[in-house]
Amino acid sequence: MCRHLAYVGPPTPVGELLTRGVHALRTQAWAPRDMRGGGTINADGFGVAWWRASDHPGKPRVSRYRNAAPIWTDPAVEEVLPQIESTAVLAAVRSATVGMPVERAACAPFTDDGWAFSHNGVVPNWRKALTATLADLDSAATRAGAGRMFQTADLLDAESATDSAALWVLLRGLLTPGAPPDLVASPADALRLLLTTVLAHAPAARLNFLLGDGSTIWATAWEHALSALVTDDYAIVASEPYDADPRWRPIPDHSLVIAAPGRLTIEPLDRRDAENASP
Repeated sequence: MCRHLAYVGPPTPVGELLTRGVHALRTQAWAPRDMRGGGTINADGFGVAWWRASDHPGKPRVSRYRNAAPIWTDPAVEEVLPQIESTAVLAAVRSATVGMPVERAACAPFTDDGWAFSHNGVVPNWRKALTATLADLDSAATRAGAGRMFQTADLLDAESATDSAALWVLLRGLLTPGAPPDLVASPADALRLLLTTVLAHAPAARLNFLLGDGSTIWATAWEHALSALVTDDYAIVASEPYDADPRWRPIPDHSLVIAAPGRLTIEPLDRRDAENASP
């Protein structure tokens, strides 16, 4: 069911974040400790995104490297990625759900316009559930005074035929500047709305989302493990701690997290919101 990690802080080598600690993200590919019923290893590919300065102040550009092979087989992790430094990184190792493709396009992070996203979990019967989710989100946008935000065909734009790639299509739509503020006023609102709407159609879904824009990390913990390490200098949110630092804080299940250097906010997510999400 994947393991993922996001970092914001002083410039650090991108590759070093993949191998940092005795329980590094790379180690979690073959020896995860807390998968909670979702697979045993994460050997179906990996990916990492990092942010760099752009011509638009305050809006860094995001770059990405992905491989469908197990992370421990890729020499770029130690030979190339450590040569790249960034103040923000989002990475994931993948455990493909049975029936979903093992391919580069299916590997998180999914990126666009300065955003990077990863999903740890599964949406049962995802094609039906996410098509219904799309319809509900579109109806909610219309009620909030916006024009149509989604078409059913939008799901065909997903990079891969997987639940995670389709979730990114939906989330990306909610993050557009044209989204009605009464519906989505922040990235945290977008994650909460997406999660609760999906759960209305797939109550057994596991939905640990991880989203970054180069300065802030947003995440959800829904039926999978999540931890955070936040100091005045940096913030890290990860499926599992990569070392024994006592400052790691386990995130309660059914929570929404907002993290940045010097700031950690944890808000509850209520299943009753999911029960009321459908029109």
